[in-house]
Amino acid sequence: MKTTSSIFLSICVFLGSFVFAQKETSHLQNIIKEAQENSQLESLAQELLDGIGPRLVGTPQMKNAHDWAVSKYQQWGIEARNEPFGTWRGWERGLSHMDMLEPRVQSLRGTQLAWSPSTSKKGVTAEVITLPKVAHPEEFKAWLPNVKGKIVLISRMEPTGRPDYNWEKYATKESFEKMKTERDSLYNHWSENMENTGYNSRSIIEVLENAGAVGLISSYWSRGFGTNKIFSARTKKIPTVSLELEDYTLVYRLAARGQKPVVNITALSKELGEVPTFNTIGEIRGSEKPEEYVLLSAHFDSWDGGTGATDNGTGSLVMMETMRVLKKMYPNPKRTIIVGHWGSEEQGLNGSRAFVEDHPEIVANIQAVFNQDNGTGRVVNLSGQGFLHSYEYLGRWLHSVPNEVSKHIQTNFPGTPGGGGSDYASFVAAGAPAFNLSSLDWSYRDYTWHTNRDTYDKLIFDDIRNNVILTAVLTYMASEDPERSSREKSVLPVSKRTGKQMTWPAQRNPNRKGGMR
Repeated sequence: MKTTSSIFLSICVFLGSFVFAQKETSHLQNIIKEAQENSQLESLAQELLDGIGPRLVGTPQMKNAHDWAVSKYQQWGIEARNEPFGTWRGWERGLSHMDMLEPRVQSLRGTQLAWSPSTSKKGVTAEVITLPKVAHPEEFKAWLPNVKGKIVLISRMEPTGRPDYNWEKYATKESFEKMKTERDSLYNHWSENMENTGYNSRSIIEVLENAGAVGLISSYWSRGFGTNKIFSARTKKIPTVSLELEDYTLVYRLAARGQKPVVNITALSKELGEVPTFNTIGEIRGSEKPEEYVLLSAHFDSWDGGTGATDNGTGSLVMMETMRVLKKMYPNPKRTIIVGHWGSEEQGLNGSRAFVEDHPEIVANIQAVFNQDNGTGRVVNLSGQGFLHSYEYLGRWLHSVPNEVSKHIQTNFPGTPGGGGSDYASFVAAGAPAFNLSSLDWSYRDYTWHTNRDTYDKLIFDDIRNNVILTAVLTYMASEDPERSSREKSVLPVSKRTGKQMTWPAQRNPNRKGGMR
């Protein structure tokens, strides 16, 4: 009888395992098929990037994006809400254009920087001057009255508008090396001269404004054809604009040669006071372990020189599409699946840090966080972020990812914890197993990251679909895993940079009241 019972029990265990394996295979097949054959990525991207546009924190477009995401989730039957975490300076970009009027007429390519003070509809028209070459702060102070009524060029002069890869392909070795040497010398002289003024590139802005400058022109070349990085203005009353390299260097050469270029800057914007900032949170409630969580993470905000397509429209789209697919094909997950579209990441991971601070009960019960935030490419790197046993559970989950997706991924276990850079770091600092799905470059750093060229046409939808499949399968496996993922931390190595043993990143507070003047 005892033997018969043992045999019967073994048969039950075997059949149960067989049924579970069949169920898992069926779910995964359905998830992958939905992601491949019924993708909504193109339409979602067009609505978000073309229709809503860039998503600078504190702007109406940012709030429009949050509301749009909530509406989409509700259409798919997913509970969603906008969760306020603070306030920010409200601002709305209007029209901006710059025109050179002397020594000849030419429209200049560029835009106002984020949060730039508005001009009148007529703009400001003035002679453009460069910063002087000085030997010491007293010499700069003696020159400073010259800025009154002028527009000042505040960025260095680039000696070439051709990226290094273009030089490397076409120039002689000697010419390429000569250019780099001359460029390094120019950069060093610029830095030394700035130091000689007694200020740095940030502190000098207030000095120029207080001395009576009527506008500032900058240019932050991104080392690619036609690409400039677009960040924020630091002036309080006068406009700050960015010109593309070609036009900035044109005006710079004219001013440096004493040809007295005159430029009109018209940069319209609206100050909207103090406005709330949000995270958009969506949720598919768990059926067996609802108080344990798998969290999908992507920041929703962007800089506004382009439309925030690859930073971080792509990560946002991956997480939205993953949630849509899972709700349709896996509507009753074992654990609760949460998606977080974070606000104000670009100003210091503020949205995710606020979520971690506001929801300790969720953070304490996270099974895994999957974050994506570095461009349109297929995921090629996955680090264990310093969690000692991350290989065991991530390895199990990755095993179920289709080979055509997983074959591109290089893993690093246990890895070291990320201290910043993207929102996974907010969770790692709190001890939650959070992982960054790091993408193939696709010239991200030079051409789209924070640039005026970060637009819909740079998206590679085959790679984004690849990432949806990866994220959906990892989420399914993390949700179904009978075991809790370990949070045990590895002993961190000695830093090559400092020569000291690395320490686990500390949890940091969010900025809940930002940008106010």
